[in-house]
Amino acid sequence: MEQRAGPLESLAVNPDFWRGKRVFLTGHTGFKGSWLALWLQDMGAIVTGFALPPSSHPNLYTIAGVAEGLQASLVGDIRDSKALAQALDTARPEIVFHLAAQALVRASYQDPVNTYSTNVMGTVHVLEAVRQTPGVRAVVNVTTDKCYENREWDWGYRENEAMGGYDPYSSSKGAAELVSAAYRNSYFPAQHYAQHGLALATARAGNVIGGGDWAQDRLIPDIVAAFSQNRAAEIRNPLAIRPWQHVLEPLRGYLMLAQSLCEVGPAFAEAWNFGPRDHDAQTVGSIASTMAQQWGGNACWSQDEGEHPHEAQYLKLDISKARNRLKWEPKLTLQDALQLVIEWYKHQQSGSDMKAITTTQIRAYQHLVAS
Repeated sequence: MEQRAGPLESLAVNPDFWRGKRVFLTGHTGFKGSWLALWLQDMGAIVTGFALPPSSHPNLYTIAGVAEGLQASLVGDIRDSKALAQALDTARPEIVFHLAAQALVRASYQDPVNTYSTNVMGTVHVLEAVRQTPGVRAVVNVTTDKCYENREWDWGYRENEAMGGYDPYSSSKGAAELVSAAYRNSYFPAQHYAQHGLALATARAGNVIGGGDWAQDRLIPDIVAAFSQNRAAEIRNPLAIRPWQHVLEPLRGYLMLAQSLCEVGPAFAEAWNFGPRDHDAQTVGSIASTMAQQWGGNACWSQDEGEHPHEAQYLKLDISKARNRLKWEPKLTLQDALQLVIEWYKHQQSGSDMKAITTTQIRAYQHLVAS
């Protein structure tokens, strides 16, 4: 297999590239996975999903009819290596997106064993199954900005900073990054790309927001639930600063990265940050205030004075590498992202067709990026 040299002419998401591509997506029943599945469907990809049933009710997967456009929607646990390997062998994908995870910090305090077995050994199982499946050309393992050893610096973390993590969730994702690097070095090294033909990358994103998120102990779902019930939203840590971005922003990065892995190869088989611009790293309190203003009526928030597990006060990503090499950068302002979130939930509450609404937001975002 010959590696193509040189940079791509265009690194925008190309629907023509995705049309007819066989894609295997773990975690397709989750919030992020459902958005990605719908985007891939809209571009004509042939998608097989592998995940546990949705963890919340309601959930985007059901409300937006994600299963209807999939080649197969398989109920399975990435901790079950045999079932996962069989699913990959049947799907024979060209591209694998690994999003399945235990993704909540507070839940990791309550059940660290499940967190580590899912996020670390689950990643091992995915990469082992990929290693045994002919024809896979690109793998994007999605981790998190929390994989870094967070020293609460004023500047953003770069991809070559140390892995770490204060809590079980964060450290499990740092470990998943190390697992991915070990598999890349041991089984898919760049110098032997002509023999194995597979490029493996990891993607680290910040705090994503968007319609259809009902996970417990997450800011936006908690705020929307409170406003919908005409009560004040209780905010645990209003001074904490997070890199907020609409879910479509990092998903565009994952799609561009996978396309690059296929078309260029191991030159992009590295770790990548996908975060917002520096000025969109805002406090939790400012997010709640902006959403209250945009929601209207009597929407408001107050501080929850109870005891809570440790949460970092400050975390920011340096996205210079993605901007310079992938030509990816955020397109939505934080205000626009929050407005999209509120519009989505208000459509949902009014009984709209949420697959159509979600797809419309995806297409409008694609148009914005292309303009």
